[in-house]
Amino acid sequence: MPSALRWILYPLLLIAGLAGIGIALVAIVLALAYPNLPSLEALTDYQPKIPLRVFSADGALIGEFGEERRAVVHIADVPDVMKQAILSAEDERFYQHGGIDTLGVLRAAYSNIIGGGKRQGASTITQQVARNFFLSAEKTYTRKLYEVLLSFKIEANLSKDQILELYLNQIFLGQRAYGFAAASQIYFGKPLKSLTAAEAAMLAGLPKAPSAYNPVINPKRARLRQQYVLRRMHELNYLDDAQYEAALKQPLVVKRDASEFSVHAEYVAEMARQMAVERFPQDAYTRGLRVYTTILKADQDAAWNAVRRNVFDYDRRHGYRGAESYVDMREVKSDQDELLDELLQDVSDADDLHPAIVLEASPKLVRAYRRGGEIVSIAGDGLKFAARMLDDKAPPNKSLKRGALIRVLQDDKGGWQIAQMPEVESALLSADPQTGAIRALVGGVDFNRSKFNHVTQAWRQPGSSFKPFIYSASLEKGFTPATIVDDAPLVFPASVTGSQAWEPKNYDGKYEGPMTLRTGLAKSKNMVSIRVLQAIGVQYAQDYITRFGFDADKHPPYLTMALGAGSVTPWQMVSGYAIFANGGYRVTPFIVSEIRDEKNHVLAQAQPTVAGNDDKRAIDARNAYVMDSLLRDVTIYGTAARASATLKRHDLAGKTGTTNEHVDSWFCGYQHTVVGCSWIGFDQPKNLGNNETGGTAALPAWINYMSRVLKNVPESFMSQPDGLVAVDTPGRGKGPAKEFFYKENVPAAPPTDAPTGDNSPAVD
Repeated sequence: MPSALRWILYPLLLIAGLAGIGIALVAIVLALAYPNLPSLEALTDYQPKIPLRVFSADGALIGEFGEERRAVVHIADVPDVMKQAILSAEDERFYQHGGIDTLGVLRAAYSNIIGGGKRQGASTITQQVARNFFLSAEKTYTRKLYEVLLSFKIEANLSKDQILELYLNQIFLGQRAYGFAAASQIYFGKPLKSLTAAEAAMLAGLPKAPSAYNPVINPKRARLRQQYVLRRMHELNYLDDAQYEAALKQPLVVKRDASEFSVHAEYVAEMARQMAVERFPQDAYTRGLRVYTTILKADQDAAWNAVRRNVFDYDRRHGYRGAESYVDMREVKSDQDELLDELLQDVSDADDLHPAIVLEASPKLVRAYRRGGEIVSIAGDGLKFAARMLDDKAPPNKSLKRGALIRVLQDDKGGWQIAQMPEVESALLSADPQTGAIRALVGGVDFNRSKFNHVTQAWRQPGSSFKPFIYSASLEKGFTPATIVDDAPLVFPASVTGSQAWEPKNYDGKYEGPMTLRTGLAKSKNMVSIRVLQAIGVQYAQDYITRFGFDADKHPPYLTMALGAGSVTPWQMVSGYAIFANGGYRVTPFIVSEIRDEKNHVLAQAQPTVAGNDDKRAIDARNAYVMDSLLRDVTIYGTAARASATLKRHDLAGKTGTTNEHVDSWFCGYQHTVVGCSWIGFDQPKNLGNNETGGTAALPAWINYMSRVLKNVPESFMSQPDGLVAVDTPGRGKGPAKEFFYKENVPAAPPTDAPTGDNSPAVD
């Protein structure tokens, strides 16, 4: 053999031999590794962790709990625009390759060589499925080999649509969202089927780096990634020129608060969560439990808006407190500096109260930066509330200047105004008095600020809103609405009280002399209530109030019980007033109607007690009827006259309540189809302010709520039960023309109201 030929042939043979050895080694590795690949049962029998979900009675999603927020969707229900966006961003040849995209690998390698470094990956959707289900994220050749082998195995056992469906449901997309259906709801508040091309492109850009391209945390980088995906969709002919241009121009409204749902019912959702976990502690967050509450979406919306409006009105009455805090602006180079978003990162929105950083401030104009790059300009009426913090005399630690953190609120006309986070707390609860089913529950002003549920956890003094239960007890002791009681000063020496002298007073400091029980309740006369309690006995009253669901030990047997000096929760007050509303029956309030599993099988169901069962009668039907009559007078000409005047109906009943030093303000009342209670006060008890009575501070929220839920409900009145006699009572002024008496207590002569002196409007 010529020497020249040997020099050519030997290297070729050597290369061929080495290649053969390499192939043999690869074959051996494959032969050893492939049988050890994990079973595909996790894919073929896909059992994702589905979170606990909480719904209103009419099907609105109000809460979701679990490490993974996920909504499993079938491939047939995924719109084409979403599939196209994903393929454009992640794997354009998905339906052509067999698990590994050779062309993609070569293209990525070329790009990396030309770019001088590792800049582009080439993982297919199948590889990502293999990695997400079976492998770690470590970057080693061994893991990559297993990833490739698993990809071939997956492609050999599952169809392309099955693989894509797994990817769609399993991939992590930020904000605890797993899968595109969950991400669509979390980022845009809508189902997949409603996504536009622009929104689909934004979501499709997330798998590459969910934190880096998160539109909530990094809106600018997310926008750049979205533009890239849209460009790829255009290049692959998924979008024509017009569609591409329209998608680029579409403004995206991204939900900033990942926990926000269509209904503000965070306190309800938390109560439901606790019940589900208590009942199913092992897998409550993973098996897809569905908890259905009793609340109604329209009622809950009405209650939430009523509380927020009332609290804001209260807050405005007491003035602007100034900047929440100040941020360091020394490194901020421009009004669109990305650092501004970082400075706002840990400051959460409070529904419609948006945090903003003041860029410049003067008495005539404030410019402020909102998260996401929006500059808001506030002038004119929008500055009135904060005007005193814009002049030269404002306190340096509260004045509005560059770097001040403030809250801004958009009005009905789209203009901006300066607002503030209220310090006061409030609660509102309503229920069906016939069954006890809760219709609406607002446990506080802002769940993100405080998880403390003021409806169930806040033990507060009820003040005069507790008087009806004392009056009800008095009816059982022979009192009637026409019984005359003296509204005159009282003094109890230390020898009687056992501690120190007590000189109670009427709220307004006025005393009107003898008056009927009816007038005493309508005008909320403390002296009348004390004398009534003194007459029937505090021990009797303490025992009697337990019929309404109150704890005897929370109401010590002293005369101060007549003024509501004990402790109650709004939950208890609604339970108690429901008895007056339904004719005397004790119903148990409940908020969860049923719990279902992932296959919609009922696992637990409420068994409510319906009013009308004599075994659950709390008070005599005659007592309930008379109390209803007395409490309706409170809303017609008494301390809550604003209720009937505003709502223009006469079937409302209830009672205001204000405690000493204006610490707590209440209104509890009902119409026969709904009973509700409104409370306002500070978590650390302090004075709400002069004139912040139950009728001023709490009643407006109740009226606002009732104005919506009673809009199309006709007036209705309780039927008069047997054993009551109506007697004409001429000359009774604002009271009814007839008075009601138990048959055994009918007076010999028609009663007339005693002189009451001052006829000024009642307060409390």
